[in-house]
Amino acid sequence: MKLTSYWLDTAEPAGDFRRAELPGQVDVAVIGAGLTGLSAALHLARRGARVAVLESHTVGWGASGRNGGMATTGLAISFPAAVKRYGPERATAMFTAYDDAIDTIEKIVTDEEIACDFVRSGKLTLAAKPAHYAALERSAEMIERLVGRSVHLVPRGRMRDELGSDRYHGAQVDPNGAGAHVGKLVMGLARAAAGHGALVAENAAVTGVRRLGPGHGHRVQTTRGVLTASEVLIATSGYTGSLTPWLRRRIVPVGSFIVVTEPLPDDLVAQLMPHRRMASDTKNLLYYFRPTPDNRLLFGGRARFALSDAQSDLKSGEILRRAVTEVFPRLRDVRLDYCWGGLVDMTMDQMVHAGVRDGMHYSVGYSGHGVQMATHMGKVMADVIGGDPTVNPWKGLAFPPVPGHFGPPWFLPAAGAFFRALDAVR
Repeated sequence: MKLTSYWLDTAEPAGDFRRAELPGQVDVAVIGAGLTGLSAALHLARRGARVAVLESHTVGWGASGRNGGMATTGLAISFPAAVKRYGPERATAMFTAYDDAIDTIEKIVTDEEIACDFVRSGKLTLAAKPAHYAALERSAEMIERLVGRSVHLVPRGRMRDELGSDRYHGAQVDPNGAGAHVGKLVMGLARAAAGHGALVAENAAVTGVRRLGPGHGHRVQTTRGVLTASEVLIATSGYTGSLTPWLRRRIVPVGSFIVVTEPLPDDLVAQLMPHRRMASDTKNLLYYFRPTPDNRLLFGGRARFALSDAQSDLKSGEILRRAVTEVFPRLRDVRLDYCWGGLVDMTMDQMVHAGVRDGMHYSVGYSGHGVQMATHMGKVMADVIGGDPTVNPWKGLAFPPVPGHFGPPWFLPAAGAFFRALDAVR
């Protein structure tokens, strides 16, 4: 079993970006070569901007190469909860931003000819308890009434039409949901950005940013040299650290872990997931799963509230092995070929946050929905930097800090215990 991301292991690298010479000056320095940063670089470079993407490791090394490859509709919180919190008009705009985000991926892969197995197979939200199905019914009614489009419900008696499992109490299907091979997507974005003139620099960790004063830009210090940038975009998601302490206080890096099986026979995949949808359940410590393009089952979840390392990944892999069997008993003896972990950038309100702080632009807080929204927000932030702040769907949203959080998330074990208890009673 490989302790590495299946996506990155099965994608051709975009190139060797470890030796590119840093320019002395650029229009925009982008910190982070993931989906946000590379999408922003692509869209900025298309406009003729001089862009440098600065990555401390390699392209896609962080959350962008470690996720489930699911570009799904809807917010991290339920639509009714968003309506209650923000009102129907703003909640609807936020909800439809995720539809726009999936459209953004589709347009990029079409325009740039990125072969990343993008497919709109639909999103399957699975009710872990009977009360959760009732909540999905209320959500479906509200989506149709306020958003103006249909999602359809699957009662428990018809669940075998959607899933080869008796674990769940019904489901909601949104046909707009999509999937992609994110390793190929992020590598394709890097090639496309470089092809349009952006400089991508790997092993170029940013160690300091100093604002030079109004109209003079920023001095950006990296492990490979110094450059001056008129604008800076922070695109570090769950790997946001001490470089930006204000952002770090507002992001909880939560471990999410994934296993991938050996390739499965076509007929078995057809029985387990006949429509090959992107699936997740309604627990706080949720499971999410999908078929991969080569007929493996990818299965992930918040197996442990812990950070990712080899030992932690192995422990989480054993928990997820049991979870796979719980959901799909027929896979009890199937071999696991991959196991890995990564960091999800959770926020207090589980909402995306994008804006300007200390003269630097940022877009973070995807809360487990980053494939589509990170890619989309790269495009949005390119527009914002280009002079149109009105395109930001999260503009003006309060961004509260996490109480007591100033560095490593010491409180994760207690948070995990709380959510496990919550799942037991709700």
